[in-house]
Amino acid sequence: MGSGHSHASMGHSELTSQAVAARRRANRILAAVLVPLTLLTLVAMAMLWPSGTKEGISLANPYSAAPGVTFDTGKIQSVAVESCMQGSNASGPTSDTGQQAQQDPGQQGSDCTFAFTEPDQGGSPVKVVINPDVAKSHGVKVGDQIRYLNLSNAQGASASQGSPAYIFVDFVRTMPIVFLALLYAFVVIAVARWRGFRALVGLVGAYFVLVSFMLPGLVEGKPPLLLALVGSTVIMIGVLYFAHGFSARTSTALLGTMFGLGITALLAAWATDAANLAGVGSHDATTLINTSDSISISGVILCGLIISGLGVLNDVTITQSSAVWELYELAPGTSARKLFTSAMRIGRDHIASTVYTIAFAYAGAALPILIIVMLYNRPLGETLTSAELSEEVIRTLVGSIGLVLAIPVTTLIAVLVVKATGIRTAGLPEGGAPGDQGTVTHPVNPDYVDDTGALAAAAASSRSRHTPPEGSEAADTRRGRRADRG
Repeated sequence: MGSGHSHASMGHSELTSQAVAARRRANRILAAVLVPLTLLTLVAMAMLWPSGTKEGISLANPYSAAPGVTFDTGKIQSVAVESCMQGSNASGPTSDTGQQAQQDPGQQGSDCTFAFTEPDQGGSPVKVVINPDVAKSHGVKVGDQIRYLNLSNAQGASASQGSPAYIFVDFVRTMPIVFLALLYAFVVIAVARWRGFRALVGLVGAYFVLVSFMLPGLVEGKPPLLLALVGSTVIMIGVLYFAHGFSARTSTALLGTMFGLGITALLAAWATDAANLAGVGSHDATTLINTSDSISISGVILCGLIISGLGVLNDVTITQSSAVWELYELAPGTSARKLFTSAMRIGRDHIASTVYTIAFAYAGAALPILIIVMLYNRPLGETLTSAELSEEVIRTLVGSIGLVLAIPVTTLIAVLVVKATGIRTAGLPEGGAPGDQGTVTHPVNPDYVDDTGALAAAAASSRSRHTPPEGSEAADTRRGRRADRG
């Protein structure tokens, strides 16, 4: 009688060994596909790696200063609105500026915003003139840290010329950005713990690939499509495995991500040419065109279309892969068709929410352009296809198509992998008909599987196997223990 309980324990141990062996088998199947792809990607990366030289590229640094001119920082002590002719003074209005204003009555009515600023390097407060657009849109206030151009020691500069000696350049944003970065890292690590920390480190690695490989490659005129595909694949390999570990789930998500990247790259290449995305409406694109003949603005746009969808694509593929594994472990006897159908229910919900995520993310980034276009009172169709908005619209559509198609492909790959592991003996036989015999060691959630009758039979069978027969020694012992507790 007692041997029956011992036999159940032996069966559980044997099942665990089978599960471990099955997962190893799944990893081998995926490695046979992913290892050649990874090696091919690394070889392509080595061949495309930029030299790092910037010969023939001339771009004036807007923050470079002429002899005697410096960029200084300081803290605003007070703000005043005065005549613009008083800007030549370093500490405040004097009778000299009043005389200058009288000599030039055409500017007496012009008022400017001045910030009396204490330099961080020490010394008396200086009078910094604030740009009109900054004064009107955001303004400055006491306590702000600003960066300003110091022209007081410039060669040939003279305060008597009526030009300001200190000109506002930008705000110093170091503290708020550092605070937000530390808060973000703290929240991610506190909630996701070690995995969150690894994801942050993986993000640093991703930016390293972007800055050291993709951007210099675009500057040197490397093929943008190959550059984006190779760089994005390397980023995804590093980020996925570093954040989620080496497992069949991660490898499945990586395969789905590669498929999504391929679809996105093909669509982006076609759309960039078909829609004539030249980037001529952007000031930054115009600057790049005049910087070097080797920089292709269309290539930069193409590369941007592919990179922009990486984060969301990674999100949906890893979610779908994990969903398939969890569903299968909850009900190992589920058929491949039912497993795919159940996982796609989750995928469809994810598709709906992710489409909104991409659309609103791009809309938020292009909000100033949207407002300007709205004020033009142009027809909707003409507006969406205009030079100002067409790039954002195509980026949204291309990224959405890639991630939507990646979900069923990732789900299918995950189902094929879990079924190829061959752990059908761990649950109900394939199909899971009521009354079938098997060993169920995982909790079953009927919300994820259609065949509730099979699940109920599995649960009943599991209870019957773990309940000693009436009159047996084990049953008498269990009743005695309940009586003692009572």
